[in-house]
Amino acid sequence: MNLETLPEEWDLIVVGGGVTGAGILREAARMNLRVLLLEQKDFAWGTSSRSSKLIHGGLRYLKEGRFLLTRDAVKERERLLKDAPGLVKQLEFLVPIFKDRGPGKWTLEAGLSIYDLIAHKRQHRFYPPSEFIKLLPYIDQKGLVGGFSFFDAQVDDARLVLRLISEAVQFGGRALNYTKATGINRNSKGEVIGIEAEDTETRQAKILVTRAVINATGVWAEMLHPSPDPELHLRPLRGSHLIFSCRVLPIDYAVSFIHPADSRAVFVIPWEGVVLVGTTDLDHRADLSFEPAASKEEVSYLMEGLRALFPSFDISPKNILSTFAGVRPVLSKGKLAPSEESREHVVWKDKGLVTITGGKLTTFRKLALDALKAAKPFFPPVTFPDPNDPVFLPVPRAPKESYGLSQDMWQNLFGRYGQDADELVRASAPEDLTVIPGTHTLWAELPFAAKHEQVRHLSDLLLRRVRIGLLTPRGGKAYFRRIKKLCKPVLPWSRKQWKQEIKMYFHQLKRAHALPAKLTEELYRREPPSIVEFRAFLTFYIRKLLST
Repeated sequence: MNLETLPEEWDLIVVGGGVTGAGILREAARMNLRVLLLEQKDFAWGTSSRSSKLIHGGLRYLKEGRFLLTRDAVKERERLLKDAPGLVKQLEFLVPIFKDRGPGKWTLEAGLSIYDLIAHKRQHRFYPPSEFIKLLPYIDQKGLVGGFSFFDAQVDDARLVLRLISEAVQFGGRALNYTKATGINRNSKGEVIGIEAEDTETRQAKILVTRAVINATGVWAEMLHPSPDPELHLRPLRGSHLIFSCRVLPIDYAVSFIHPADSRAVFVIPWEGVVLVGTTDLDHRADLSFEPAASKEEVSYLMEGLRALFPSFDISPKNILSTFAGVRPVLSKGKLAPSEESREHVVWKDKGLVTITGGKLTTFRKLALDALKAAKPFFPPVTFPDPNDPVFLPVPRAPKESYGLSQDMWQNLFGRYGQDADELVRASAPEDLTVIPGTHTLWAELPFAAKHEQVRHLSDLLLRRVRIGLLTPRGGKAYFRRIKKLCKPVLPWSRKQWKQEIKMYFHQLKRAHALPAKLTEELYRREPPSIVEFRAFLTFYIRKLLST
């Protein structure tokens, strides 16, 4: 499917292929609307593949008095845990309490009690120092007075988006990536009558007809629809993360702690066989069309927090597997510090153009239904979905045949691919139903995603459909021969294009997912390198000289 073969007339066109747009697409398709989603880059290219991977109620919002936001988020967390097993997983957090920093025991007890009250179940517990240290043996023990455990949830955010799109297509919806809405067409009364769309790579263009457009483009929202409130605008805020091997950070629980430099909450989280450390919260002033990247200062900040929490670990930036940064669409009047800004969403309406922006990953379905309600006057007669309906189509509790896979792996596959998991496994050779080292991903997922999920570039496949590029050393370079062998039959690329895709992929990794160049240079000036490290640095420095 491409822009040329696409029908011209639609009941609704959704612009933006992140989690909000994908959620809108799925709900609209369930309503039997003729609905199309357009994404200017790849699905989940933006914030929706670069989040902290948490489905959470936002414990810190209680401190700020945003009880309704926390209530909505906790309810959605519980719904997703129920409806998306294998995709959304319960995650136990530990929160250390120190005498000289962070909230006290009774402050946290109050917040966690409210958290549990909203979820209608008690899920937190206090541990005295001797017991807490058994759970987290490497923690700084100076001033430790104990700690709490509580539960939230985590997700592969990009797979969440892709499953929403997949189910929307099953209901009759359509979605195109690398297709941009270049303009909104209106009649003499100013009412929306269609959009102008363009493939961002082939430059093929087409006019599409519709009476309703939902702008779900996140931080780009004001490019299509300027804020109607002159004092309220989008404030792009960057959150950066570091990824470590679990051998470097051997922890069994997620940990939330207070950073010693600015008293912000920072976390260390096991995820997909690695450990995430994040996140920062600062204004992102770079061009939004370029992929965001962690700065030297952000890496240093997160490393400082990590060393304060685990002083016995010998950790340096050299141990970082990869980095990633996302830009949050936050509505602001410009008066608050980044970490104090509200994460609530807004809906703007303009004669058939509905814009929804702000919000949290956890509450994507509430955002979707709010946007659809705002656009309802422009739809043909439809029945709105019950907000208590399941978020996803049901999947089997167990497969008819195991094919040698564990129950946990089957649950992961059902979570990521929904009802398509059976097809994925049945179509795969036995040797491909094994796990890629350093990940929780099967080799068989690569050709399946390449064939069925509109992969246009190698980075689409390795950074979003699966996460090899972030989870394995050097972006998975050691696996490229096998990756090419598996995917060549389903990707229509010539030998020349394969070479070009690999080159583009590694350029992208270096620019957006590696250590910042300045920090890399400083590391080798400060520490005597091994022979292998010296060769790597020499290659890096020569390339830099040649490029200037």
